[in-house]
This record gives sequence, C-alpha cells and structure tokens, in this order.
Amino acid sequence: MAEAGANSGLLTVRLVSPDRMLLEATADAVELPSTSGYLETLYGAAPLLAELGAGEVRLHGGTSGEQKFFVAWGFVEVLPERVTILAEIALRPEEIDKAAAAKELEAGEKMWNEAGDDAAKYDYANATMREAEEKLASAEGPSL
Repeated sequence: MAEAGANSGLLTVRLVSPDRMLLEATADAVELPSTSGYLETLYGAAPLLAELGAGEVRLHGGTSGEQKFFVAWGFVEVLPERVTILAEIALRPEEIDKAAAAKELEAGEKMWNEAGDDAAKYDYANATMREAEEKLASAEGPSL
C-alpha cells in the first residue's frame, strides 16, 4: 500500500474500476477529467466530490512517476491527503483497442445523425463520441 506520511506533501492516489484496482501510489499532483472540465489537485486541497467525465488521469511525481490512464464515468473524491478515483472504465493507454474505439466513434456519429428531435438521444450520442474520441487520443497521444 502506498501511503503518504503525514505532512509528506504527497497525495495517496487510488484508481479503481469495477473489476480491478489499477493504481495505488503517491503523487505530487493529479489531473483528472470531470464532467465540468479538467481539474488538478495538489496536497492539501479542499475536499471535493466530482463526477468523472471521459478523458485522461495524469499523475506527476511521487512513487507514481509520470503516468496516465484513460477513465470514463464515475466519481472522484479529493481529500487534503488522498485522491480516490472510482471509474466505470479505466485503462492504461496500451490496453485501449483503437479499432474498437474507432467503431464506437462511428456508432456515436450515426446515433447523432439519427437522433432527430430527441434531446436524450443527442446527449447519449455526444457522450458516446466523447468517450471514443478520448480513448483514441489517449491511445495515440504521447506517453509521459
């Protein structure tokens, strides 16, 4: 277990999906996607509970070194010394199936084109496209 000591200046970070714990480490800073935009948290941050969007979690420093993970949907709890990320989908970039993500993007575009006047269908199509686009960007983007 990667516990940061009291007043160490490092955050304890846990990244958990329904089927596994991807990460338990310490970091100087954590960037993560919320549904309202990207957030960055540092040691001593005010408590926060936020809904995750689709995008990359990036860890900097500490025992984590420089790492990134694709996450989509879920929640993040930020406490002064700890960040817990509970993601519906969480993958290392090398675990992303680019062909499947491209098909998801294509399916989302088709749903968007066929949504008609149904706002809920547009929202679902947009979420599907966003997730696929972020997967592709994470898989193809530069490693840290």
